[in-house]
Amino acid sequence: MTTRVLGVDPGLTRCGVGVIEVGAARKVSLVSVDTIKTSADSELVDRIGFIGEQIEKLIKSAKPNAIAIERVFSQQNLRSVMGVAQISGVVLMLAHKYRIPVYLHTPSEVKAAVTGSGRANKEQVGTMVAKILGLKEIPKPADAADSLAIAICHAWRSAAGTVINAKTLTPAQKAWQKAEQAATASKRR
Repeated sequence: MTTRVLGVDPGLTRCGVGVIEVGAARKVSLVSVDTIKTSADSELVDRIGFIGEQIEKLIKSAKPNAIAIERVFSQQNLRSVMGVAQISGVVLMLAHKYRIPVYLHTPSEVKAAVTGSGRANKEQVGTMVAKILGLKEIPKPADAADSLAIAICHAWRSAAGTVINAKTLTPAQKAWQKAEQAATASKRR
């Protein structure tokens, strides 16, 4: 059985959206990836509306089983934080409308899931996304690659309790599994 995950890297100027399919042993494959762009010269309501309409079209065509959004918990640029929050709100509303479960992941969770390090830079994340999905090139711009990383993070985290063959894990998956086991062990103490 496969599951589809829509990953969203929310932003008002560039909103990355990527859909992956998750199969046995957490094997992931690319379904689609795009970046929805709006102009800073346009009215706020038009920008938010356009992004919402594009994401709704994607939900209808890709039919994801889950939506994963990057959670931004602090940032110095208030204007950027507001745009991220506004687009996240639109995605949450669409998830409610279509009854799709939503999951929020922090940037460090996403980085750790795909690279093994919560401090990885954008280039490292993009390189691993391309490698994990078997792509010849890193999806551009970074928002597109980030949306796929968010979807992969969710796919691998949500399958954490399943029995998998350790021989089929990528180095990033092994690092993630080790970190999860350490976290679980420390909670038991």
